[in-house]
Amino acid sequence: MELHIFFLPMLTPGHLLPMVDMARLFADRGVRATIVTTPSNATNVRSGPNLNILTIPFSSAFTGLPDGVENLTSLPTPEIPPAFVKALDLLESPFRKLLSDHHPDCIISDIFYSWSSDVAAEFGIPRLVFQGMGFFSLILTGILSQLKTHETVTGDDEPFIVPMIPHEIKLMRSELPTYILKPNDDIHRMAKTQGKSYGMVMNTFHELEAEYVELLKMSWHMRVWLVGPVSLCNQGLLDHGSEAPAHVSDQCLKWLDSKEPGSVLYVCFGSLGKFTAMQMHEMASGLLGSGHQFIWVVKSSGETPVVDEEKGLVVNGWAPQVLILNHPSVGGFMTHCGWNSSLEGITAGVPMITWPLFAEQFFNEKLIVEVLRVGVSVGFKQCCMDMERRVVVKGEVIEVAVKRLMGGEVEAVERKKRAKELSKMAKMAVGQGGSSHSDTSALIQELVDLKANKAKTA
Repeated sequence: MELHIFFLPMLTPGHLLPMVDMARLFADRGVRATIVTTPSNATNVRSGPNLNILTIPFSSAFTGLPDGVENLTSLPTPEIPPAFVKALDLLESPFRKLLSDHHPDCIISDIFYSWSSDVAAEFGIPRLVFQGMGFFSLILTGILSQLKTHETVTGDDEPFIVPMIPHEIKLMRSELPTYILKPNDDIHRMAKTQGKSYGMVMNTFHELEAEYVELLKMSWHMRVWLVGPVSLCNQGLLDHGSEAPAHVSDQCLKWLDSKEPGSVLYVCFGSLGKFTAMQMHEMASGLLGSGHQFIWVVKSSGETPVVDEEKGLVVNGWAPQVLILNHPSVGGFMTHCGWNSSLEGITAGVPMITWPLFAEQFFNEKLIVEVLRVGVSVGFKQCCMDMERRVVVKGEVIEVAVKRLMGGEVEAVERKKRAKELSKMAKMAVGQGGSSHSDTSALIQELVDLKANKAKTA
């Protein structure tokens, strides 16, 4: 019996790309997968066998956004303005029309689309939530949101211990995102409708966060399927659609081909990570001072740093991250700790320098550095979306972190060894009989059975 699933991703690369990968993963397993997105975002998605694209209009001008803005990358800061939230809500009506016309058997929608839960219920089909973080960060978010442990300390820079978890994790209030410190009505609405959903699909794998997977399953009524790392379905492709042009991919890979195995540090802070000119200067100073070669992906406005190509390659805009991380010459990854980048680094088997900026990225840093022990922290402690308000990390601090990660000391060698072991686990998880492969199979079978039972009672 054919199964048809609608995938509705949030309009920002950090949510859109993994859901596209997930749709491709289901399509490869024989499911008819349809990605529903807006016209501008659809240009970065490729159709394929069992994988189709449908578009719905995004009301930029109607909500007060600049005309043509359909993605958070088009806005000056990563913060989601009320006008963008309103435009997301206005997608409900055209999405209903698509449901009526195409009759899918299930919806997998991003947590941001609170309305999709009630819409799915009206059409008599299950809605699965795509949660864009891992179990560790999800649990920390839940505990701190409910227990308010951060309110027991007097200052923003006073450490507190997160209770009720297997590891001793210390955080400061300055590292917490706004949705924990000051949750608004949209956050409460997302949490409420998530609880009404059929279940949750997560881009992670059991072996990576085993203790936290079990902790959540024991303490939460919601059913969860682990299907990651979904980026593995992109291996050998020009990294996630058309954002990285072919000539950029060729330039990066040719440069890497000329380098020694494990000698290059890859530096990238995601689609929304931008820095001031002063911080860029300090970053360049630290990278060059380390003596290690690097590929640096720059997304900040202003001048692109000029670097001797013997020492480093600077790429402006987009680079083929999955291909770069999996190149034999790459031995480390300086990252903002977004969940997709964290998983891609883990899957590639490279240790990381952690430099979180906002959202749950500081939680991911704790997982990478303290739980998995495959990372070195640069020491940044200020969760802040506005680059102008961030404290500048000095070049000498960056230099020390790079040397610690890329050097040949015992701790660096052990860190690299652990990273390689996690990479093997990730690949086994998505392989035949692996934990994520089995979870995906179980979910598909359950949805097929649900459809068959519905047909019998119709």
